[in-house]
Amino acid sequence: MKIKGAIFDMDGTIVDSLMYWSDFWNRLGEKYMNRKGFQASEEVDKKIRTMIFADAMAYIKEYYNIPEPIEELLQFSSNGLLDFYREVAKPKAGAIELLEYLKAQNVKLCLASATAMKQVKYALECHDMAKYFDVVLSCADIGVGKDQPDIYLLAQEKLDVPAEELCVFEDSYVALETAKKVGFQTVGIYDQYNFEQQRLEKASNIYLPKGKSLDTLIDLINTEA
Repeated sequence: MKIKGAIFDMDGTIVDSLMYWSDFWNRLGEKYMNRKGFQASEEVDKKIRTMIFADAMAYIKEYYNIPEPIEELLQFSSNGLLDFYREVAKPKAGAIELLEYLKAQNVKLCLASATAMKQVKYALECHDMAKYFDVVLSCADIGVGKDQPDIYLLAQEKLDVPAEELCVFEDSYVALETAKKVGFQTVGIYDQYNFEQQRLEKASNIYLPKGKSLDTLIDLINTEA
């Protein structure tokens, strides 16, 4: 695989953070539903993963008939996520080594996340990862999630790299299928907290399976001009 630019998702791709959702459902159930140990159905959990964060909270409020105002639910989820990035989440194994390598090879790097920009920047700062990215984008600022190609097309415009020389790194099959449809090369990253690995692998030009760290990809990526 030859690339001059790379677009990375954050949660589940370079930051080990998708266990957040299990913690979130627990806290949500206890605070707003009087249900300890609450976990959403796989259908609901899967649906909200690639949505804009505000849209996800609005969906959850409506789906579970939570009477509190959406502003309170957004504040509740935002504060919990910031605490989580600081205290629990870590870079995924080999992520720093891969980013260091690509940066040293002058590959243009973009971070494109469905998470709101405030939380994205905080997470990158917590783990000293902001320095690797030329561009940082959030679906929340664009207005659509990763089931639509908007964030990838904007990343391409910002990086100024042809689609065939751009690679998208994602742990979500929804996101990777979207990126592949508009002509980008794709790398699927296994994460134990995500769904439908077979679909992710099918959408991947390169698939990183369970047990493999991200620096394994260094030998599979050609960055030469």
